[in-house]
Amino acid sequence: MAIAVFSENYATKKKLGDSIVIPFQVNYALGNSGLSLAAGAEANSSAGFGTTLGLTHSKATKEILAISVLSYQLSSDQNLKFFGLYEYKPALTEKWSLYSRLQLTYNQGMAQGFHNRSFLYLRAGLKKGPLGFGLGANFDAYGPNKTARDN
Repeated sequence: MAIAVFSENYATKKKLGDSIVIPFQVNYALGNSGLSLAAGAEANSSAGFGTTLGLTHSKATKEILAISVLSYQLSSDQNLKFFGLYEYKPALTEKWSLYSRLQLTYNQGMAQGFHNRSFLYLRAGLKKGPLGFGLGANFDAYGPNKTARDN
């Protein structure tokens, strides 16, 4: 599994929140349960590069996509991270469907003992074939004080 998140502030003088995160992992399925062991790496503009181990659960149907990943970064920061990606796409007609998505991360620096990054991305709208439109909201927090970042 590979997913990338890129963010750039529209206000060029604000650097909090300018980030890129590129995790990559290989999964080993544990039967047909949807559970798998994961090993991989993550390149991150604030934490650098690190290797990860984790556990993944996934389920995919025509209407539902659910991916949950609990991972541990083998670095001096010892990050423990939960990542979730959940979509619900029920058909409204033969051509149109509802589209909703919740994507979140919570990253705890175990060596420091505090929160270092979290986000919640929400999407809701309509979809016709591969094209969709609707509303979205991003909520990002950084550091032990969970400083919010606008984008």
